[in-house]
Amino acid sequence: MSDERPTEDRHIPVLRDRCVNLLAPSIERAIEADGRAVVVDATLGMGGHSEALLTRFSNVHLIGIDRDEQALALAGARLAAFADRTDLVHAVYDEIADVVRDLGFGTVDGVLFDLGVSSLQLDERERGFAYSYDAPLDMRMDTSAGPTAADVVNTYSQDDLVRIIRKWGEEKFAGRIAAAIVRAREEAPLATTGELVEVIRGVVPAAAARSGGHPAKRTFQALRIEVNEELDVLERAIPAALEVLALGGRVVVMSYHSLEDKIVKGYFAAGSRSSAPVGFPVELEEHKARLKTLTKGTEVPTAAEIEENPRAASARLRAVERIRNRSAS
Repeated sequence: MSDERPTEDRHIPVLRDRCVNLLAPSIERAIEADGRAVVVDATLGMGGHSEALLTRFSNVHLIGIDRDEQALALAGARLAAFADRTDLVHAVYDEIADVVRDLGFGTVDGVLFDLGVSSLQLDERERGFAYSYDAPLDMRMDTSAGPTAADVVNTYSQDDLVRIIRKWGEEKFAGRIAAAIVRAREEAPLATTGELVEVIRGVVPAAAARSGGHPAKRTFQALRIEVNEELDVLERAIPAALEVLALGGRVVVMSYHSLEDKIVKGYFAAGSRSSAPVGFPVELEEHKARLKTLTKGTEVPTAAEIEENPRAASARLRAVERIRNRSAS
């Protein structure tokens, strides 16, 4: 059943104030120089972070991107008061450079990524993202296209199931789970989250479930990542965001598991160090770091925020600023 509460009552943005404060210097710099700042919320969701940005800065133009049409509709309603300062676009966030250019902007002053599955997707039972209640085995962020989780579990070979559950879910019982899925689907295709959970429960030792959380958690993560090509998209999205980032602009990223954070850390670290060959006597301009790291390692939510919003518990935040223009690279 769909949740009929107002969007602002259904969604507590993770690390909202910290994200806005990290973006603030680049926004203020652009407003002072040009009278306006352009910010991209690359994973718009239900619009909580965007609402905070638009409320705080009256001269911000916001580009909101989401592959989920339901999220776009809800965010559009939430941000209706700011319609003259927003462009909401149905796209995947690795298309950020194309979206920015198609809207007629050369560069942007800030980019925000809030990765992973959204509160909307978890709360809408029929979307099939959650293992806590029975629903069709879907898991698509964009319900208008692409294969579902049911397609994956019912058509992938056992070896491919092992691969994705182990790689994307970091699940040590991947072999057992894949074999059990293949046995079960020989009797009848797996069609619901409840059916899949029961298959997984049957092969994951109870002791492992007690110490590691719900026995289906990692497999569901793996299927969601596979269905939505999340990590492949992220590998393209970070460079795309940096490509359109103005000098002095900032990128803020929240990730929710180690696979996402590793990708973000890699790109940010590479841009934040000199590319001069080891032992090179002079650091040429083109070798200088392009980015400045704004966070020490990863920042995490406070205990108070986690208590208010338990879904924030696994959030890890990183941020960088462009300190060298692209033309020098």
